[in-house]
Amino acid sequence: MARFSGKVAFVTGAASGIGKVTAQLFAEQGAKVVVADINEADGATVASGIGEAAAFVALDVTSEASWQNALSQAETIFGGVHILVNAAGISPGDTIEDASLEHWHKIHAICLDGVFLGCKHGVPLIDRSGGGAIVNISSVAGMLGVPHLSSYSSAKGGVRNLSKTVAMHCTKKGYNIRCNSIHPGSIETPILAQVNHGVIDERQVQGRLKAIPMRRIGQPEEIAKPILFLSSDDASFITGTELIVDGGFTAR
Repeated sequence: MARFSGKVAFVTGAASGIGKVTAQLFAEQGAKVVVADINEADGATVASGIGEAAAFVALDVTSEASWQNALSQAETIFGGVHILVNAAGISPGDTIEDASLEHWHKIHAICLDGVFLGCKHGVPLIDRSGGGAIVNISSVAGMLGVPHLSSYSSAKGGVRNLSKTVAMHCTKKGYNIRCNSIHPGSIETPILAQVNHGVIDERQVQGRLKAIPMRRIGQPEEIAKPILFLSSDDASFITGTELIVDGGFTAR
């Protein structure tokens, strides 16, 4: 398949997890891909594994200067950007009582400020490139109250509404840019273990499985493929909405 032939996709958090698989699938379907991550070693490995269709660019999503530099590099290397996927994130758990202000700021800086900066500087570049799409990775935690994910849930809720705001901004300005959010449930990626500070607790795993009607943890490919759908012309009349991919968790 080559439904992204002639397109350039810029994927953050692409050194691992959902971002990595998303970058790989974009390349398989004809796109040139910018693999962007703060993890330079793993990011470069991912880009190298994809081949000539990919280039690695170092990116600290919390830094405006880093975003400007990374997007400038993407434009220099591939001539533009048509698709932006904001997939970078972390999810160490906390509650409203035990969360420090420092921890709160760190989670928001990566999970929300990073998306804001990507959209702020990505929109004009995508417009210059002829239009395209932005897909922001939120979470089902951004739609529900989650007691043990106070900071993360707040940040992801912000991503949900920011995506709608960006979508409406682009339509008002007359840009050919769609913006939507994806809301994964429990997905088998490194970020899943961060909720319990890196410890895989079997009781928590079983608890998650019981809470998911499909009775299994999702795979990164099951988020990457919907991302590609929202980025493609198949979703040409979809903007400002959210797509929940959670095995039925929020439908209970």
